[in-house]
Amino acid sequence: MDLALNRFGGNGLYLLDEPESALSPQRQLSFLVRMAELAKQQSQFIIATHSPILIAYPDAKIWEFTDVGLVEKKYSETENYLIMKSYFSNTEGFMDKLFSDKYDF
Repeated sequence: MDLALNRFGGNGLYLLDEPESALSPQRQLSFLVRMAELAKQQSQFIIATHSPILIAYPDAKIWEFTDVGLVEKKYSETENYLIMKSYFSNTEGFMDKLFSDKYDF
């Protein structure tokens, strides 16, 4: 977060690999705000992430690697979103299934 606040500036192109790895969910939200500030200053971001928070950035183009190659997806179609939605809508059932003897990795 310190890097985004103190080193990133306008008119930049930023290539980031999983910036959420060092950020709590609250800080990820703060990072989204900083990205928006920089985007207004003509900066662009290309981010590889597993964070459903970061991929929720408004009007982001989301590309997902699939078995058939790179596919553009809507936020609500991404694997990360669908897994987290399933988890939060039925945490107990999700965990029961995950730790049952019938779960196939």
